[in-house]
Amino acid sequence: MKLNQTEPISSDFEKHLKPVGRILEDPDYNIWGCSPIWGDDGKVHVFYSRWKNEAAHQGWITCCEIAHAVADSPEDEFETVDVAVTGRGGDWWDAMTCHNPTIHKVGDKYVLFYMGTQDGTVYTKRVGMATSDSLYGPWERTDKPLIEPDPDPNAWNSVCTTNPAFVQNPNGELWLYYKSWRATDWEKDLEGGLRVATADVGRHTNRQYGLAKATSLEGPWEKVGDGPIIDLSHLGENAQSEDAYIWIEDGKFKMIMRDMGYWNHEYGLMFESDDGIKWGEPTVAFYEGRKYLPEPPNGIEREGRFERTQVLLKDGKPDYVFFAMVGGKYNTSSGAVLKID
Repeated sequence: MKLNQTEPISSDFEKHLKPVGRILEDPDYNIWGCSPIWGDDGKVHVFYSRWKNEAAHQGWITCCEIAHAVADSPEDEFETVDVAVTGRGGDWWDAMTCHNPTIHKVGDKYVLFYMGTQDGTVYTKRVGMATSDSLYGPWERTDKPLIEPDPDPNAWNSVCTTNPAFVQNPNGELWLYYKSWRATDWEKDLEGGLRVATADVGRHTNRQYGLAKATSLEGPWEKVGDGPIIDLSHLGENAQSEDAYIWIEDGKFKMIMRDMGYWNHEYGLMFESDDGIKWGEPTVAFYEGRKYLPEPPNGIEREGRFERTQVLLKDGKPDYVFFAMVGGKYNTSSGAVLKID
């Protein structure tokens, strides 16, 4: 069902998408959040979330780890070579799960931003990072999260910090976007009887994106403003921001985000900005996943849509797009790839 009254308009980005196929299908694991980067070895490296099938889809928040796979090109078979980070146990901020990676190079360092949980609930979701001189590790993790929620339950970002998106501003600053929502909105979901201890499944929570800045990886990371930077809540209770990926191209900030209440819950949204703060109205970044990778329906939740978009840049321009997608050979979830032709 179309939620916004304006007609969807395809972006130039969408018009050049061509199917490649699924990647990293595994009989033992659910696969999610595949973040690619070209390595110094001329190969494509993907850092991706995975968790054992026994945990079902909700394992992402309780027992997920971030694995590392390599291929000669985005269209070749990927081979998993190691696990970059996994839950540390104890009282660490990422004790139970490590999820939704986004990989970048900052100076001479590779930086893996990700979300961790301490107790397997949405309330301890935090954005942190691991750094390395090599894509093959070893990875040195931050002792503490980079961004904490606001302690005021009425603040827009009082529940958690999660789903990082990173970009290096031309002015030299490091910009880290993160998703959160208001604790008092979350109480509405509690009253509605929805599951909140095991999954991020709220229906009235106006999830939006904020921004934190730093001048070096060592921080401090300081939040920008008192409200979200990316906010779709004016469209209604269920218009939310989800799974952003941001880059700079031809002097413009560009962002892809999964549609979560603008037109529907199947499309991708494409935004542009002159400054990375004020964003215009979106066009369609991609349509439902089954348009590009048609598969027989199997009746599982989330089927037929792309999630957790990540972009493989080449010479500063998008070359391939990587997604998570439920279904596939083992009827669980895997990565999926489109070429930008």
